[in-house]
Amino acid sequence: LGRLLESPERPFVAILGGAKISGKIDVIHNLITRVSHLLIGGGMSYTFLKARGVPIGNSLLEEDKIPVAANVLTVVAHHHPRKKVELLLPVDHLIAQSLEASTAETTPDVAIPEGKIGVDIGPRTVETFQSVIASARTIFWNGPMGVFENDAFARGTLAIAQAVADATDRGAFSVVGGGDSVAALKKSGLAGKISHVSTGGGASLEFMAGKDLPGIAALSKAPKPPAS
Repeated sequence: LGRLLESPERPFVAILGGAKISGKIDVIHNLITRVSHLLIGGGMSYTFLKARGVPIGNSLLEEDKIPVAANVLTVVAHHHPRKKVELLLPVDHLIAQSLEASTAETTPDVAIPEGKIGVDIGPRTVETFQSVIASARTIFWNGPMGVFENDAFARGTLAIAQAVADATDRGAFSVVGGGDSVAALKKSGLAGKISHVSTGGGASLEFMAGKDLPGIAALSKAPKPPAS
């Protein structure tokens, strides 16, 4: 994990998904000073879209985190030009009546109609994200792009897993952290194609937020063995 923050080869692409922004705020703020691209999908993307004034229907929303999302978008927009980070949100979605539905439809654009919920990133978003990941030399992925536990809504997450595996095949260094992301990797059969799979989701997020982890701090302070 240290390689991600200390000397990542660029372009450095971070992919964040999962249900909520809560727990990832520090990670986002730390990453936007380090990465070339930040791709945001999953349930947390709807709070960002709402902060931009995009209709999100009945999709998951953290109302109290809208100001936080708006602040992140402002910081990115006014970032130092020499350290410019591109933050990409979904441009289309798979939507359904409920999380238990067996089918989904694709939105023609970024808006989600009333009465529908976003359940996965749409095909145009998948293409955009795949293209960015293909150019990466360093990749960090935490959190699925949709409700991947339901096969009808798993396509976006599995496509991202494949894109990360393909980039790794071409020489990129990739780290996937977090229980849901690891479960998605196992579902896709691609776990063996990733440089490093971290099952400690909370720990990997704390590290990516720039917080010292006791185990790593102890290792870094341990005396070096004498030269033989």
